[in-house]
Amino acid sequence: MAPGNRRTVKLLALLVALAPFAGAQLQIDPAIAAEIAKIKAIDNHAHPVLPAAGDNGYDALPVEHMDPYTEPVRTRAGSPLAAEASRQLFGDHTRQELISQKREGYPNWVLDQLGIETMLANRISMGPGITPPRFLWVPYEDALMYPLDNRNLASANSDRKAFFADEDRLLRQYLKECGYEKPPAGLGEYLQKVVDATLERHKRGGAVAVKFEAAYLRSLDFDEVPRAEAEDAYTRGRDYKKVQDYIFRHIAEQAGRLGMAVHLHVAWGPGGYFHIAGTNPLLLESVMNDPRLHQTNFVLLHGGWPFTREITALLTKPNVYADFSAQTFTNYPRAVAQVLREWLELTPEKVLFATDAYPYTEEMGWEQAGWIANQTGRQALGLALTEMMNDGEITRDRATELAHMVLHDNSAKLYGLRTNLRAER
Repeated sequence: MAPGNRRTVKLLALLVALAPFAGAQLQIDPAIAAEIAKIKAIDNHAHPVLPAAGDNGYDALPVEHMDPYTEPVRTRAGSPLAAEASRQLFGDHTRQELISQKREGYPNWVLDQLGIETMLANRISMGPGITPPRFLWVPYEDALMYPLDNRNLASANSDRKAFFADEDRLLRQYLKECGYEKPPAGLGEYLQKVVDATLERHKRGGAVAVKFEAAYLRSLDFDEVPRAEAEDAYTRGRDYKKVQDYIFRHIAEQAGRLGMAVHLHVAWGPGGYFHIAGTNPLLLESVMNDPRLHQTNFVLLHGGWPFTREITALLTKPNVYADFSAQTFTNYPRAVAQVLREWLELTPEKVLFATDAYPYTEEMGWEQAGWIANQTGRQALGLALTEMMNDGEITRDRATELAHMVLHDNSAKLYGLRTNLRAER
């Protein structure tokens, strides 16, 4: 049997065998499960790690250093899912043994095990083993919003105490790459010589989108601010929110001009004092309605959980998409299926598969997190499509089409990827 066929059979078996982990028996139509199992997916959002030791570029704001908080059951230490993921991925080997064997080919090997064709990599920079065409770059731009004194912001919330130092370091890197030691005195020069130059450099470096983790730093209410007010606030170092709001919309506009989507963390996040209400996606509606930003595509990561119905409404906007990453790591398949069904009944061409694979701990590396999210996501999709078919909403052929759209074709179209779209197969 060919390796690809063996992987499909193995994945199909797991879709059924892992039903007990879902908390209820998943009654997925066997033909739909078989179709889902063989689709090589495009992962819209993940944090892959370089195989070389010491990599810390997988996140601009690493969350594993936060103070303890109440974790969801599925992600707690000792979770049986983590052990099962390690067993399925590594067998009798350790992660380090496989890295030593496969070297820079290790990340591609992980994607093969997950049935993922292409992974969008949220990273400060790419590197050996994390390269196109299997990995596509999504760099971080939050640091550009914080060119002033951030010390008071860092002390406002205990969960954020380390994050602004992280952003300060990244901004210094961006400034240095633009030939500056500190931000220019005027907002106009800063926007042109630092912000625009950084975005253009990221585009030349292969970026297909830009990423904002702003929800870890502030609320997502990015107001429209007149240029004169933003310039005055920047020069005087006051009304800092006006500066941030203006720069965010400027970045979004320039990203659209350069053909890069804007990815936003829009959901609950780790941390005992994370500002959940500040991630309500409806806070972004004025941004999406801004005429200057109609050419910018916004991708709402993690599907806004727990604000999933708000996401459903926003998906009717021409420039808004959503993935269901992270939900497939923290939530059980049936809960994710309920969200997916609502989205697929309304705007199926806007729904993107993603894992949010992230190196949480030694026990739960990006590989195990990706495996759990991948299994849960495919289970949830199969369940949603089965229920829609059983209720007479879609035919079997349409269910197959939707499976390919969610797992692959919607992302391929959004990012203009030259891959095997279903229409071409």
